[in-house]
Amino acid sequence: MLAKALMLQGTGSDVGKSILVAGLCRAFVNRGLKVRPFKPQNMSNNAAVTADGGEIGRAQALQARACKVPASVHMNPVLLKPQSMIGSQVVMQGKVLGNAKASEYQAWKPKLLGAVLQSFAHLRNEADLVIVEGAGSASEINLRANDIANMGFARAADVPVLLVGDIDRGGVIAQVVGTKAVLAPEDAGMVAGFIINKFRGDPALFEAGMRLIVEHSGWPSFGLVPFFADAHRLPPEDGVALTHRVKLRDGRITIAVPVLPRISNFDDLDPLKQEPDVRLMLLRMGEPLPAEADVVILPGSKATIADLQDFRAAGWDIDLIAHVRRGGRVLGLCGGYQMLGAKIDDPDGIEGPAGGCDGLGLLDVATVLTPKKTLVEVSGVTSEGAAFHGYEMHIGETIGAGLRRPMLTFADGRPDGAVSPDGRVKGCYVHGLFADDGLRRAWLQSLGGQGSDLAYEQSVEATLDALAAHLEAHVDLDALLETAR
Repeated sequence: MLAKALMLQGTGSDVGKSILVAGLCRAFVNRGLKVRPFKPQNMSNNAAVTADGGEIGRAQALQARACKVPASVHMNPVLLKPQSMIGSQVVMQGKVLGNAKASEYQAWKPKLLGAVLQSFAHLRNEADLVIVEGAGSASEINLRANDIANMGFARAADVPVLLVGDIDRGGVIAQVVGTKAVLAPEDAGMVAGFIINKFRGDPALFEAGMRLIVEHSGWPSFGLVPFFADAHRLPPEDGVALTHRVKLRDGRITIAVPVLPRISNFDDLDPLKQEPDVRLMLLRMGEPLPAEADVVILPGSKATIADLQDFRAAGWDIDLIAHVRRGGRVLGLCGGYQMLGAKIDDPDGIEGPAGGCDGLGLLDVATVLTPKKTLVEVSGVTSEGAAFHGYEMHIGETIGAGLRRPMLTFADGRPDGAVSPDGRVKGCYVHGLFADDGLRRAWLQSLGGQGSDLAYEQSVEATLDALAAHLEAHVDLDALLETAR
C-alpha cells in the first residue's frame, strides 16, 4: 500500500518550512509511523552526503534524521547549487547533471519531473507517510509554467498542500490571502488549509486575525505555532541564516569567518556557535578581519576562484597576512583549503570561466579542479592524534610539498590536507569535523579554551524531540493525517 502524502508550501522563503517538516517528521515517527521527507527541488549550497553515495540538501538530511532513517538521494532528487548570480550546478538524484543558467533551467524542468516523480514513488513504497516540502513561495506565479517545486509537483502527484505563513516578519494576513488571490483556481484547490508560524506573545491576541484569514481565503486553519526558540540548534537550510545578525556571546576564543558570496557547507560552524568559550564572528563583505581574532576559518565554497577574487576585493587577503604575522591561526575547509595554497586552476571551466589564479600562498600546495566529485563519509585521526569523523564533498586534486605534513590521516591510511611548517595554518577537505565532540574539545583546548561538555549530536536529537512536542501542542496532527492522501 502506498504511503499517504502531505505537502508544506510557503507564502515566501524562510517562513520555517524546513523546520516544520523536520518537526512533523519526528512527531509522526514518535507516534509509530514510518515517515520519509521529500523536497522535489532545493536550491542550496549547504549539502550532505547520503548513505547511497550522492548528495542532497542539508535540510533533507536533517529531516531524514528526524525520521530516524539514513538520508537518501530520493529525498531531494533535484538540488540546485548556485555558482553565480544567474547560474547553478544541477544535481539530479545525487549526481551532477550539469550547469545551467536560470533561463536555461526553465527548459530543463519538464525533463526533470520524471525523476522527481520516480523518487517520490520510491519513498511512498517504503513508508506510511511522506511529508513534502515546497521551495520558496507558492505565489511565484511567474515561475508556474513547468514548475516542479510547488504546485506543479502537487498537481502532478496529487498531494494536498498546507500553506505556511510567517507572522514574525509581519503582514501574515496578506501573505495567506494574497497567495489565494494570485493562484490559479486549480492550484488554490490543492490547498487544504494553512499554518501560521513563528508567533510571539499571547495567542488570544491573534484570534481575530486567524478568523479573518479563514474568512478571506476560505481555507481552514491547522494551527498557530509559537516561535520555537531552539531552532538555532538545528542545522540551517541555506545562507539566509548567515545574514541574520545576532548578538554573539563573549568568549575567550575569537573565531572570525569571512562569509563569501558562494559559501557552502557552513553547517561546519554550527557546533562552534554553541560553545560557551567561543565568540564566533561572521563577517560580511567590507568588514575587516578583527585584529583580536585567534583563528580565521575559511569555509567551503561552491566557486572557489570566484570567491577568492571576492576575498581579495574585500581586502581580506591583506588582513589575513597581517593576522598570520601576529601569530594568529588559520583553518581552511574544502574550498577554503584550496584558497590557502599557491595556485588554483580550473582548465575546464567547471566552476566558472576556464582559467586560474594565485592562491593566498599560506600552504605549499596547488589545486586543479577536475570533473570527478568526491562524496564519501570518512574517519581517522588528526595530526595531533585526535580521532575524527566527517565527510568529503569536493572536486579538485591538490598536490605539493605541503602534503608531506597532512592535517588528517584517514582510517585506511590515506593522508588529507596540509599543515604549515610552524603549525599555525592548516587545511583539509573534510567537512563536519566540529560535530565530533572529542575533536572539537581538543581543538578548543589547543587554542587556550577549556572545551565544554557539549554533546552536539545529542543536542540535535533532543531539539528534534522538543520541536516534535512543540508541534504536537500547537498543530492539529490528527487533522493533518486525515488530510494526507
